[in-house]
Amino acid sequence: MLQLIMSEGNQWVDSLRKLWQSTGLTGIGGSGFWLNIVMMLIACVLMYLAIVKKFEPMLLLPIAFGMFLINIPGAYEVLFGTKGYIITNEAGGVIASATQEQLIQVYPWLSADMFTGDFSAVVNAFGVNMPDAGVVQVAYEVVANKGLFYYLYKGVDWVIFPPLIFLGIGAMTDFGPLIANPKSLLLGAAAQVGIIVAFFLSVLVGFTPQEAASIGIIGGADGPTAIYLTSKLASDMVPVIAIAAYSYMALIPVIQPPIMKLLTTKKERMIRMEQLRTVSKTEKIIFPIVVTALVGVLLPSALPLLGMLMLGNLMKESGVVPRLTKTASNELINIITIMLGVVVGSKTYAQTFLTFDTLKIIVLGVVAFACGTAGGVLLGKLMSKLSGGKINPLIGAAGVSAVPMAARVAQDVGAKEDPQNYLLMHAMGPNVAGVIGSAVAAGVLLAIFG
Repeated sequence: MLQLIMSEGNQWVDSLRKLWQSTGLTGIGGSGFWLNIVMMLIACVLMYLAIVKKFEPMLLLPIAFGMFLINIPGAYEVLFGTKGYIITNEAGGVIASATQEQLIQVYPWLSADMFTGDFSAVVNAFGVNMPDAGVVQVAYEVVANKGLFYYLYKGVDWVIFPPLIFLGIGAMTDFGPLIANPKSLLLGAAAQVGIIVAFFLSVLVGFTPQEAASIGIIGGADGPTAIYLTSKLASDMVPVIAIAAYSYMALIPVIQPPIMKLLTTKKERMIRMEQLRTVSKTEKIIFPIVVTALVGVLLPSALPLLGMLMLGNLMKESGVVPRLTKTASNELINIITIMLGVVVGSKTYAQTFLTFDTLKIIVLGVVAFACGTAGGVLLGKLMSKLSGGKINPLIGAAGVSAVPMAARVAQDVGAKEDPQNYLLMHAMGPNVAGVIGSAVAAGVLLAIFG
């Protein structure tokens, strides 16, 4: 009887021990605990900006909550799974996929001190003991107990979410202002100068060309495009690139006005532009077809984004598929935005996110965004002089592709000088041109470095 009682007691102790070990409380005070706390505080700041300041809340709120969620001690193992090592050979085949302890049990010639740094010791050990394996890479990834976010993140890994968001954007966008004023394309192109500047600066500070291209695309102020390109060129950088891109998009009302005022005079900001001509339905239907054909022939790598953008716009302008247009511009884009935001935020795990490279990317992202804004405004000044003062250079700042916030900022800055000056529709031309420009820029970078 005594033995039975003791046995049952031990079972209860073991059960309580397992319960304790399953909680996040076991991680309190650990090596990465305070880093997690820092990330949770940063997430709270972003949620404050989204909820109180209303800075792009549809994007910033799910990203910030995903960031908060994943840094709760113990959350990563539940939401993503158990991390381990995936060892691949020259053909991309998987030799082993297991935790460190499991690998050491299967391959006794491995030891714990080999799983540090660049894993060169592990590669050498496989090369010596399994010379036919042809090991070329060891990656630290989720290998067991895969959770909800592991599967949802495949929408980013497999580059599904960004094109679907572009479909929704196309279904909501009116290309009329761009068609009515084709010169707006030049302003949209000029705003992409931030991508070029940030690319070369990134190379100078030590990033690879693929990483530099991913950092540079932040200057396009287009979150889906940034995620799309980074997923293709530097997948490990997706979280920080996405956070930077969406954060700067949300902070457009803070970042852009000082640059716009610095580069323009009061007289230039007060320029009133002539009303745009009316664009026919036929023009609006032909436009997405022609753009898709031209870009498809010249730059096929841009088609996943641009093609879906133009499909959404064609559905809208044709008027024959109202249910599809409504779904793309409402239910679909809203669902994808929620999932994309949360899973991108959930990749900001403190132990891998808080690095010096992250800080450099954040700074370079600001430079890219500022240079993109400046590029659009400066070309706007030139066009204003060449046109005899018929173009307000403020609309050039809308050449970054944050639709429609950048256009609203141009309107607000102009209205502060002249409350009767209506620049919104004029600014929408460069704004939607920026969407096309950033997608084309991503296609060019992918064609060169992909």
